[in-house]
Amino acid sequence: MLIAQISDLHITVQDKKAYGVASTANNLARCVKHINKCVPRPDLVIVTGDITYSGLLEEARCAEEILEKLQYPYYVVPGNHDNRSTLWSVFHKHSCPCEDKDFINYVIEGHDIRLVGMDSSVPDGPGGNIDETGFNWLEQQLSADSSKPTILFMHHPPAKFRVLETDEDGFVGANRLAEVIAGYSNITAVLCGHIHLVAHTGWSGTVISTAPSMGLDLVLDLSLERASEFTLTSPAYQLHYFTADRNLITHTVFVQDTAAVSYLFKEHLE
Repeated sequence: MLIAQISDLHITVQDKKAYGVASTANNLARCVKHINKCVPRPDLVIVTGDITYSGLLEEARCAEEILEKLQYPYYVVPGNHDNRSTLWSVFHKHSCPCEDKDFINYVIEGHDIRLVGMDSSVPDGPGGNIDETGFNWLEQQLSADSSKPTILFMHHPPAKFRVLETDEDGFVGANRLAEVIAGYSNITAVLCGHIHLVAHTGWSGTVISTAPSMGLDLVLDLSLERASEFTLTSPAYQLHYFTADRNLITHTVFVQDTAAVSYLFKEHLE
């Protein structure tokens, strides 16, 4: 099974640039076009939040117009820049398969891996949160089949990655989530966004992996002493390949303006 993951789209409207400098809609269009050319073809695409720049309906519709060009099914969960109700109103019929606009959690079945999408956003807040209702729902889904390989995907990583801005945002319920995850050995990975950097960490018996953004990377400073900064980069996405021997392999793909020149090793040996 092959899963493509894109995150932190920050889509604006009317050619407005995110933070005044980033052409996020154009970057997403380039990313979608690149994913459509993947060989082998992804089974589906997950979009791990911050789909809009400021939660506006027009931004969500603009994002949908671009994402609809994907040649594969895609699924969205909200991030802290999104308005939950607005996102549900635009995407729920095809990419957000839940019945309650205030509870955007759902399960994707029918593949080698079961995918569990969770809403970790807090209205008008930057940090992550899973409340008691969310935990009860998650326990019910996981206990329904404790043997099938399962991936959780959400916007906020429930662990700190020594990225100042997002570490300060926090995650209410992270310890409880760690306890739940530890009870299920079939949790292959927790896929997230939010930190605008590619990073991985072992956590509670599984792995948390974060995806890059649509060209807005936070500056890494492991000392946590510098003011928060970002740089403009090429848009990028993750490919998660679940192999026949039940291993999950993750690659980061950068969308470049020009294709890299490749060389055959056997033709360039001295």
